[in-house]
Amino acid sequence: MDIRTDLAIESTSADNKPVSGVTSSVYTVNEMEMYCIDITTPQAAAALHKPMGRYITAEGIDLTQDFRNVRSSIEALGAVIREMIPSKGLVLAVGLGNRDITADALGPKSVTHILATRHIQGTLAAETGLHRLRPTAVTAAGVLGQTGLEAAETVKGLVDILHPCALIVIDALAARSWERLGTTVQIGNAGIAPGSGVGNHRQPLNRETLGLPVIAVGVPTVVEAATLAADLLGDGADQEQINRLQKNPMTVTPKNIDLLTDRAAKLVGMAINCALQPAYDFDTLAALVS
Repeated sequence: MDIRTDLAIESTSADNKPVSGVTSSVYTVNEMEMYCIDITTPQAAAALHKPMGRYITAEGIDLTQDFRNVRSSIEALGAVIREMIPSKGLVLAVGLGNRDITADALGPKSVTHILATRHIQGTLAAETGLHRLRPTAVTAAGVLGQTGLEAAETVKGLVDILHPCALIVIDALAARSWERLGTTVQIGNAGIAPGSGVGNHRQPLNRETLGLPVIAVGVPTVVEAATLAADLLGDGADQEQINRLQKNPMTVTPKNIDLLTDRAAKLVGMAINCALQPAYDFDTLAALVS
């Protein structure tokens, strides 16, 4: 069956067979496991249905109300993002998704926690002690059904005006395993095709379409019903029933998705702040966000 997932770690382990052109490693930050997957050939990209690039998947994150409780995890995620972008220059951060649909609201909610600093310069920056802030622009792109604009069209317009050195996009993801919902963060340098995990492919945002590095940050919030059934039942799955679910697709999300999304948005936003503003310590950034 067609396993729908946005997570590279699930694509590489779908049939437990090694794929040529894929390398992987793992390291631990406190109790968080960091899986690094590099897809290095077009053949591997085609086999896994993922663009070539590097994907870092952090697992075992404890989403708490106060992000200060997971400071080490946030700083580790920030370090990963920082390594993927140029060290200087304006960065544009864009939240993708529909703010009115809770499971799809990660992007719009995350950008409310990212420091917008492009306008803080000159005398204002000097007088407030914020002269070391890296210029950052932040926006939520909206969705086609609400704006009449593809997210890629909105972002391309902003890129042409602002000329950022890099783009960070935040979006809710689809997973294969329900255990990864709200507990996993994926960071990749291959850009993103919004909606691909649930079969709603939109125009991609990547280096090829925009001409600059595109870093995608996401947290899985949904799993397709057919994928969930197949994953839970394994060899005991009734293939006919699975096929019926695929023909009439449904998406499943946890009952506490509102809480998970809010907490994930805070974590992602703060991780991006740590990535972009290394001149300021965690407590200072937390105070500026609050």
